[in-house]
Parts: sequence; C-alpha cells; structure tokens
Amino acid sequence: MQHTGWQPIDTAVAARSNSKKRRLEDYLREHQPAAISEELWRELAALLAPISESYLRDLLQATGLPIAQPMGGVRQGSFEDLEASLLEIESEYAMAVAHGDPTRATACRRAVIQAKDRARLVSKKENVDPEKRRQKAEMTEWMLVWLENPGIFAAWVTLRKKSLTYP
Repeated sequence: MQHTGWQPIDTAVAARSNSKKRRLEDYLREHQPAAISEELWRELAALLAPISESYLRDLLQATGLPIAQPMGGVRQGSFEDLEASLLEIESEYAMAVAHGDPTRATACRRAVIQAKDRARLVSKKENVDPEKRRQKAEMTEWMLVWLENPGIFAAWVTLRKKSLTYP
C-alpha cells in the first residue's frame, strides 16, 4: 500500500503537543524556576509558540509550580481552589482597574471566561458523572457572578457557601 502522507488529525496534534510538553519540561529542568512569574509566562509562551493560553496553563499547572495571576487561571479542583483563585484574580483585576491597565484587566476576565466555558462544557456532558456535572454547573454560576461584578464576589461567595451543602 502506498503511503499518501496523510495522518489522522489526533496523531498530528498529539505529536505537536508532546513536543511542546517536552520542550517545556526541558526548559524547566534546565532553569529550575521556583514559580512562574508573568515575565516567565511570556517567555514560555514565545518559546512554545504557537500555543494557546489554556494549554500553556494546563501544562504549567501540571508541574505544581506556583503561577502568578492571572496567568495561573481559575483552579477548579475543589470549591476551595475555585474560591481562592477567583479571589486572587479579583485582587489582580482591582489593581489593574485602579492603575488604568485595561490589558491586565482584560487578561483577568479572559482567564475567568475560559474557565467558565470549560466548567459549563463539563456540566452539560451526558457521559460525565451527575454529581460532577452538578458541581461544574455550580462552579459556572460562581464564575458568572465574578464576571458580572468581581468586587462583590467575596461577599456573595460567603453567603452562597452558607446556602449549599457541598462546597
């Protein structure tokens, strides 16, 4: 059978993904940073370009290194992680607004929007455990409140947690 050069898309994507992952691992092994600063984030994004913010975030979160906000994004492993990361991003957002930095404020909002979209997607998947779908739906609500008015999120989440049995 003659080879036509065609490859299934998932194979081609996996090969590129592993390459980016390997390059990141090599970089981190060589430089051994204690944390991922905004400057290092930009350097890694350039090194691994083209790479989406969400994929870079996923790769970096898997390392366990602390990641400066808003690059670290919204952590959704638990409601405690969700709350803490939304409060961290809110602090960055408030500073950006106070200093007239619309680029940074937009980056904060974009991180929350991306996480909200992911949580919403999981909450609607039929093949996901119903309890996990319910939790992701609740997490989506938290992020929608944050997006509507980040400044009231801390007070709102305190009240919300009192009305729920699982966060």
